[in-house]
Amino acid sequence: MPESIRTDRENMEYDVVIVGAGPSGLSCAIRLKQLAKEQDKDISVCILEKGSEVGAHIISGAVFEPRALNELIPDWKDKDAPLRCSVTKDKFLFLTKNGCFPLPTPPQMHNKGNYIISLGNLCRWLADQAEEMGVEIFSGFAAAQVLYNNDNNVIGVATGDMGVNEKGEKTEQFEAGIELHARQTIFAEGCHGSLTKELITKYDLRKDSDPQTYGLGIKEIWEIKPENHNQGLCQHTIGWPMDNQTYGGSWIYHMEDNLISIGFVVGLDYKNPYLSPYEEMQRFKLHPKIKPLLKDGKRIAYGARTLVEGGFQSLPKLTFNGGVLIGDTAGFLNVPKIKGNHTAMKSGMVAAESVFEFLQENKEWGKECILYPENLKKTWLWEELKSVRNIRTGFNKGLWRGLINAVIQTITKGRGNKTLRNHADFAQTEKAALHTPIKYPKPDGIITFDRLTSVQLSNTNHAEKQPCHLALRDPNIPIEKNLPEYDEPAQRYCPAAVYEIIEENGKPVFRINSQNCVHCKTCDIKDPAQNIDWKVPNGGDGPNYPNM
Repeated sequence: MPESIRTDRENMEYDVVIVGAGPSGLSCAIRLKQLAKEQDKDISVCILEKGSEVGAHIISGAVFEPRALNELIPDWKDKDAPLRCSVTKDKFLFLTKNGCFPLPTPPQMHNKGNYIISLGNLCRWLADQAEEMGVEIFSGFAAAQVLYNNDNNVIGVATGDMGVNEKGEKTEQFEAGIELHARQTIFAEGCHGSLTKELITKYDLRKDSDPQTYGLGIKEIWEIKPENHNQGLCQHTIGWPMDNQTYGGSWIYHMEDNLISIGFVVGLDYKNPYLSPYEEMQRFKLHPKIKPLLKDGKRIAYGARTLVEGGFQSLPKLTFNGGVLIGDTAGFLNVPKIKGNHTAMKSGMVAAESVFEFLQENKEWGKECILYPENLKKTWLWEELKSVRNIRTGFNKGLWRGLINAVIQTITKGRGNKTLRNHADFAQTEKAALHTPIKYPKPDGIITFDRLTSVQLSNTNHAEKQPCHLALRDPNIPIEKNLPEYDEPAQRYCPAAVYEIIEENGKPVFRINSQNCVHCKTCDIKDPAQNIDWKVPNGGDGPNYPNM
């Protein structure tokens, strides 16, 4: 067992440590324990979850394809998995400013056999299955540091120190973090994980892949009038309020009990620095086709999260000495299908099978499990992503060319087509001088709301007097560069009012309200100077989503 990196920290040893209790991490843990039972082997597995409980940080649309779940837990119905609302109808609409017209539903978006779910509740159920099998889950413990040995191989992670003030000084409440050592560490942090970002840079994991590209999803849950509710209806829109050069669209999923999931996704490669994804979502709700649905309803939940959109050509190298990447932290989202939970689960299952076999043959620490990518290439997941690899990238040249390209790619299933390239989102942001400020409607407090009111619904909380988890590499850039060149877009792209420009002594000041942060990671992705590093705050901090 490796010695502790820091002498003031306790350490624990496992065969496998998994960072993140989302669908990929939980599926990985369950599959590891299944294999151990099948082969009468002993394997110790631990999951670290930064949320206050499993599901607290989970947010997704979500229409769920049960393919991977059917493979992992075939008797999930008997075990009362929270998949109860079957999709009954698909609708696909093109919105104009004051009207709409129906479009044929793309084949990838046909949802027969799928379910409208709360992904947070599914993860809570998966956590129960994992714990029954002997997986140890530590909620409220944020993995804050990757641990390396003298050969620069990963040997585990450490949780963050507690009781450190905003200046980084130890207080009377100081408690050192804990080191969790593992023969293999599996990173399942979700979209744009902070430790994964470090690993990608350290091991140059994007050497042979395109940059990852992202979208920001804004989600609300509403309770609507029974006469407006149509359980099982799954509706998507494109068009207004996006212009023809900006990628984005909406979803409305009719769940049980007169509840709907309503949301809007904006591709973070948008060019206009005056655009606000949050305000676009609020404006969308005022459309004549949407507003009557919400009339006399009640908004009961709010959240936001980035999602990976790069697809097949943006997958990084998935393995390195001592660990692997799975789920959305690697980029296994099928954008045309608007689904990533089944693919995340499958990647976790394949990683488990590969790591389990690898550990039977390799007793040394910090070795590379090259079986994982080899095994992935033999699965339906690999073929699924490869066949649609050019659909999202086709929209880089505008809506109409994107739609035409999507039809061609769907017919050919991507075979024989040259792979289109992705670009870094932050680099697409244009100077403010090239654009006109967007005048968004003022919130009415009935259908549309300001960001602070919305953040309250996310149950977000951060302990006071801790180091700011939103670190500026250069504190001068927001005012000296981003403000004059881009009108500092952080004050608009953040869906939680974390960043604002205020005036002190007649001069502009960049203020960070880190207590509002819903952990969406947009700032780390979209800042045009790449000056913001999102890091984990104290374990248990952030949003507390009940059923997102």
